[in-house]
Amino acid sequence: MQHQGTTTTETDSSALSKERNRKFTERIMEMPYQTLLDEFVDFTRLIIGENLTGIYLHGSLAMRCFHPHKSDIDLIVVVEADILDVQKIQFMEEVVRLNEQAPSKGLELSIVKREYCNPFVYPTPFELHFSPAHLQWFQESPEDYILKMKGSDIDLAAHFSIINHYGIVLYGEEIKDVFGEVPREDYIDSICADVENAKEDIAGNPVYVILNLCRVLAYLAEGLCLSKETGGKWAMQNLHMNTEDNLLIANALECYAMGGDMTVEGKTAETFAGEMLQKISDCRKG
Repeated sequence: MQHQGTTTTETDSSALSKERNRKFTERIMEMPYQTLLDEFVDFTRLIIGENLTGIYLHGSLAMRCFHPHKSDIDLIVVVEADILDVQKIQFMEEVVRLNEQAPSKGLELSIVKREYCNPFVYPTPFELHFSPAHLQWFQESPEDYILKMKGSDIDLAAHFSIINHYGIVLYGEEIKDVFGEVPREDYIDSICADVENAKEDIAGNPVYVILNLCRVLAYLAEGLCLSKETGGKWAMQNLHMNTEDNLLIANALECYAMGGDMTVEGKTAETFAGEMLQKISDCRKG
């Protein structure tokens, strides 16, 4: 992959950019799905052109806890100004094609204007969003998708925080020059909203819910911005839970690492979620 800054002449700035991107390439040389990331960068640059500020990798792949059967590939594209509908359709057609080469959970990405990144705006407006949950909608009615897939998203507060802590520049300007600090109250609101229905959701998606509850609590208790995997390990080491709850977390971690399915007894899982939500609530009040 060729990674470069946004300068247009061979100045000192471009030399620094090349050196930065050389170090970046060395850092991710063994990253899974490198060819896919290369291709994403190439078509995004081609379609968006000079309006492109940068492309940023976050989530489990950036945090070095990626597991192909349980993880998606998370990307944020930042632009300087509005992009045309025709560009959005071209971009989405390439994303859908590339999604077929992605891990089983696919690609998840948003396009955001730079003006909302610093100073950070919450809830954060976005120009376009994609995840596999919306694939059929785009395939059946691309014009309707482009028209309506625009708004604001509280999840971007969590994504931007991960970028600030762990993000990788795939192309464009440095993270510190694009993303401002996400206020603590906005980040908390974002991550807590993601687990507010944990009692109802845990039976259907136990690995995600169990580990997500752990990492939310890790932030509230100790200010730690963790992945699901490290959040689960933190909980086992620090929460002094009973044997049953520790086994539940250990099973979730094993299934996450091995890509296996996890089955849980409904009452046990619901009780665990309720206890964790109470701890989260207590931390927020304290």
